[in-house]
Amino acid sequence: MAPAAMRIAAQSLSDAKPVSFWLDDPGKPEALPALTGDERCDLLVVGGGYSGLWTALIAKERDPERDVVLIEGHEVGWAASGRNGGFCAASLTHGLPNGVERWPDEIHKLEKLGERNLDAIEDAVARYGIDCEFERTGEIDVATEPYQLEELHEWHEEMTKLGFTGTDFLDGDALRAEVDSPTFLGGLWDRRGVAMLHPAKLAWGLKQACLDLGVRIYEHTRGLELARTATGMGVRTPYGRIFARRVALGTNVFPSLVKRVRPFTVPVYDYALMTEPLSADQLASIGWKNRQGLGDSANQFHYFRLSADNRILWGGYDAIYPYGGRVSAELDQRPETFLKLAEQFFDCFPQLAGIRFSHAWGGAIDTCSRFSAFFGTAHQGQVAYAAGFTGLGVGSTRFGADVMLDLLAGEQNERTTLEMVRTKPMPFPPEPFAWAGIELTRKSLARADNNQGRRNLWLKTMDRLGLGFDS
Repeated sequence: MAPAAMRIAAQSLSDAKPVSFWLDDPGKPEALPALTGDERCDLLVVGGGYSGLWTALIAKERDPERDVVLIEGHEVGWAASGRNGGFCAASLTHGLPNGVERWPDEIHKLEKLGERNLDAIEDAVARYGIDCEFERTGEIDVATEPYQLEELHEWHEEMTKLGFTGTDFLDGDALRAEVDSPTFLGGLWDRRGVAMLHPAKLAWGLKQACLDLGVRIYEHTRGLELARTATGMGVRTPYGRIFARRVALGTNVFPSLVKRVRPFTVPVYDYALMTEPLSADQLASIGWKNRQGLGDSANQFHYFRLSADNRILWGGYDAIYPYGGRVSAELDQRPETFLKLAEQFFDCFPQLAGIRFSHAWGGAIDTCSRFSAFFGTAHQGQVAYAAGFTGLGVGSTRFGADVMLDLLAGEQNERTTLEMVRTKPMPFPPEPFAWAGIELTRKSLARADNNQGRRNLWLKTMDRLGLGFDS
């Protein structure tokens, strides 16, 4: 980084609050009291992020008489659900290319299920009056290198052959007419498959919807231990116990109460910046009238979008795995990444020179080796889990909630019979092999980005095995 560029990037960060912009909101609801004593219920949901909230809500929608309890170790929406970029995608497979590669025989069904899932989220937001700034503006995959443009063009032709429509190829002029950056060479605009939203307000709205339907929610109530009882399952908490006929685990990046699930995920730290609101002149200098989400096409990619008050969220690039899979609040701040992101922001939008960042934050995402969620049951079908959403859980966690409830009910349907649902990803190896393999993969991906996308022997081997690392 040149000294002048470093100085400009550093100055832009001088007033940034070390907290998620989404969670730094005066409308944030007060936390509910912790559980003290014992409780009994039909269904216990562990985890107060999207996964747990959707599970509790849909459980009551399916059966209003079902007695549902949800516990959250901290506060609803405080972790990945309140720190993400707010991209709510229809894809259940971490993008169509990953789905075609892994489940070619099911991909049309998976895409249809994903479209229905996103429609159902939009319907729920309207039906429950959730003010989460939902905008179904789509997303543009952006090429910033010639080889990326060629790959996007080839993929668009492949999508057409496979019968997938709704995505438009944009050349450089067409893309820059949508969002103007000197780095943009072209892109693919998925016009209906992605919505933008305020992620924390979605979590808080789902919390209120659950309460309105009669779900009992206890915050600051961590599930410590899961065990069989004479009538079902029991979960020990710091100040009491909960006895339930069925349990759904939506803990994702945090260690599962079913220990054999833990090797299937690792935590990856992702980081983001939020600018101050753009003036009318600043917004006009970059266009962006249609407010799409954007993401570039490198292995180390950025995602960026406009907020309701015309700030730019700029995140991604670094995906940091802590040795041993440690999840700690100390890792939520990484100044060297923030500095890098700020410099890259001004490379993308030099016309915004002088703008400052109001917030800088990070947090852990649960990543699995196939990039998309996996599902299962334990304790003879009395416990269900969904995990491994790998940064694309804003939308797909609702599908995961449906799957968990189907599995707990013992249903055989279009969801539970999917190969995606019936199979598991490859688990990560123990340390130090996990850290060594992930670091080698990260460095190889960075090298590919600097070498016209050419993948080395390590990445080619990982590709053949269907393994990967992403955020």
